[in-house]
Order: sequence, then C-alpha cells, then structure tokens
Amino acid sequence: MLAAVLQGCTGVSASSENPDPLEPVNRAIYSFNDTADKYIARPVARGYNAILPQPVRNSVSHFFDHWTYPVTIFNGLLQGKFEQGVEDSVRFVVNSTFGVGGLFDPATAGGLTENQEDFGLTLASWGVPQGPYVVLPVLGPYTARSGIGILANVQLNPLLQMENSSWRAKLAILWFIETRAAFVGPDEVVQDAYDPYIFVRDAYLQNRQFLIEGTNDDGLFESEFDDFDNVQF
Repeated sequence: MLAAVLQGCTGVSASSENPDPLEPVNRAIYSFNDTADKYIARPVARGYNAILPQPVRNSVSHFFDHWTYPVTIFNGLLQGKFEQGVEDSVRFVVNSTFGVGGLFDPATAGGLTENQEDFGLTLASWGVPQGPYVVLPVLGPYTARSGIGILANVQLNPLLQMENSSWRAKLAILWFIETRAAFVGPDEVVQDAYDPYIFVRDAYLQNRQFLIEGTNDDGLFESEFDDFDNVQF
C-alpha cells in the first residue's frame, strides 16, 4: 500500500519553490500524528526517561544504532563510497565485539566516525528526483523518494528481518519508544514555533539536503533533528 501511494505521489510535481504540493493532506496527517504523539507517544517517552538512568538509555540507543547500521553500510557501497563502506564495516565489527553486541560504542572513540546512509540517499545519488514532501501516518515526514526507500531499508535492517515475530515486535516497540524519548526536551522547540508543521517540514528537507550534499549553508536544523534519519526503517 505504501509503495502504491508513494509511487502515485511521484506523479505530482514538486518544484524547488513548492516542495509541498500535498500540503492540505499532509497537514491533516500531521495533525493526527501530533495528537497521537501528545496523548500516547510523548507520555510514554517521558516515563521511559524517568524510569531508566541515562547510561542505560545510552546503551539502548547504541544498540539500535548498531544493529540498524547495515542499512548505512550497504547503501554507502551502492553509492560507490567503497572506502567509507570498509570503514563502516570495521566499525560494525568493532562494536559487535568490543562493544558487547552494540551496547557500547568503542568504534567512535577509536576514530571510526558514524555515517548516515539510506536507500533514499542512494536513489538521490542515482539521480532519482525528490518528488513531493509527504507526511505518513505514524512514520512522519518523508519525501516521495525517501519514502519509497523505506522498502529497501526494511530489507537491509536485521532487526526488522528477525524470524521470531514476538521478539521483532518487542524490539520495534522499544526502538520506537527510545527514538521518541530522545526528542523529549528538544521537541518543545517545535511546539513553540509559529507554525510547527512548517518548522518540521523545513527541518526535514534541510537535513535531507545536508545528507545528500554534505554541506549546508543553512544547517540550523541538522544537528537538532538528525534523528529523523537515524530511524532507518
């Protein structure tokens, strides 16, 4: 269903002057997501932060960053970034072993920096147009290109390919809670914005452009909202 919707969206023109031709629909979905977040996701995330001490939350974050890292490794290789791909592979091995299955991140301390790649960025490197900005129920902001990329990212994500459906579901729920918990505090910036919808849209689009080009003169949003891209479905 997701593929059909997003492929249909690619038929809608989205110029650089108007990247959001689906704004009325997107705003309605954003409002639904925001309401669900306000009454369900954010309270759960606040409780998560209150119960677990920071070192434990750090390890949980490292765990999910680590076991979703094959998405970055393979997409870096698909983009022809072979040296980066080798370094990312070494990083994965180091954190799998010395990092106790990804609970810790000795690779960063050893100089192996973390990269962000996904199939949406791979499609961009292959010249596929961005398409219109879309807001998906629960999943949030994407472009048509990055949304279609979800389908490939899922296939490369070890956590989402686990055979045991019970463990897969439990880990997916914990992953969602941990990701949302990381935004508690910074999310107040969004709510204080004159138009939160526009703020989130611009933050997402600027961050994607930063990841594609590697530079961004208006990099205001990249550091605060890079978790939009850490969630590698």
